Amino acid sequence: MDKKEIYEKHKKYLVPCVATYYKDPLILDRGKGNYVFDTEGKQYLDFFGGIVTISVGHCDDEITDKTCEQMKKLQHTSTLYPSVPIVSLAEKLAWITPGKLQKSFFTNSGSEAVETAVLLAQLHTESHEIIALRHGYSGATLLTMNITAHGNYRLVESLVPGIKHAHNAYCFRCAFGKEYPNCELDCAKDVKELIETTTSGHPAAFIAEPIQGVGGVITPPKEYFKEVVSIVKKYAGLFICDEVQTGWGRTGKKMFGIEHWGVEPDIMVMAKGAANGAPVGITIATPEVGDSLKGSHLSTFGGNPVTATAILATIEAIETRKLVQNAEKMGMYLRDQLNGLKEKHRIIGEVRGMGLIQGMEIVKAKKEPAPDFVAEIFESTKEQGLLIGKGGLYGNVIRITPPLTIGRGDIDQAVQIMDRAFEKIPASRTV
Repeated sequence: MDKKEIYEKHKKYLVPCVATYYKDPLILDRGKGNYVFDTEGKQYLDFFGGIVTISVGHCDDEITDKTCEQMKKLQHTSTLYPSVPIVSLAEKLAWITPGKLQKSFFTNSGSEAVETAVLLAQLHTESHEIIALRHGYSGATLLTMNITAHGNYRLVESLVPGIKHAHNAYCFRCAFGKEYPNCELDCAKDVKELIETTTSGHPAAFIAEPIQGVGGVITPPKEYFKEVVSIVKKYAGLFICDEVQTGWGRTGKKMFGIEHWGVEPDIMVMAKGAANGAPVGITIATPEVGDSLKGSHLSTFGGNPVTATAILATIEAIETRKLVQNAEKMGMYLRDQLNGLKEKHRIIGEVRGMGLIQGMEIVKAKKEPAPDFVAEIFESTKEQGLLIGKGGLYGNVIRITPPLTIGRGDIDQAVQIMDRAFEKIPASRTV
């Protein structure tokens, strides 16, 4: 099929929510390393990593070979039968995750992992109320859509009771009109009143991403999680940490994002980069919490030996190639270059993030969101062979999440392309 026929069939046979970037949709054909190629052979530097999903580069030879070998040996077992891959993966996760996390349950996606985490918390605490953060994104199932506090992704009205949304630590647009560090962490302390006034006083759990990805790479201050988790604990609630986008070394220095904030989750969920692109959902809990999930509960494809093998191969690649350290080093270099762009281009209101999950909030005068600028920047960067992401409630945050294998040369190339794209926005339109 040619490009036109592919797009026509995409519109005809897929539901309209399966949206695409760009005025002229990009039809990808293959990928290798830090690059992808369209059906006409044009090469693009992937600085979005799928959607924060490619950890070790597209179609990595070692991961692909090990995954294919397992596919030839045993492709499916479900959770009804133990296997070497699922047991080996569960043991490895118990070793590398922070704190006392030990008991795992495997599914197919981040949404399912969050569903499992909430179920675990509710069973363990015998409570059903969940506290989430505004601007957070949890998934596309009915429950996770209701946990999501981002109107663009809530396609129906609120249908799941007991979910309360606290203010997040969005310092660039502080809901309390203050500036960090002279804010006394009002956003975190407000959770106490939220619990006392909008819940039974005994919430099951507080769920949060260390860095809100879809929300616009919103990165809390270093004291935030200790404050908010301590409040939740006083009311006997659990902490569910959503590492779907921040896990597997993406934040640099640590394997998981929450480790930068010095708190230990009771439950953690993971997906995306865990298998370098293969579908997976992981929920891991402390023994006492994990043991609360009894009875008839399974996942047909959870713990699939092929996917488990892909995850183990991805973890091995991250460890042996020192990609966590590379994410730290290249993340610092990337951040310096993005800050350089900010000094040059007034439409960049803030650069934020950690390691290789970085964001630039694009604005007009007085911090007015500028999604129209982002749309223009997207078209320009695509034309020049660079793929980036976007997010934020207003669609005005550029998301930069390249594979952990990225090097200085690729960063220089990406920044130069973005620089040229920013230059195309006339100064007269920014005020």
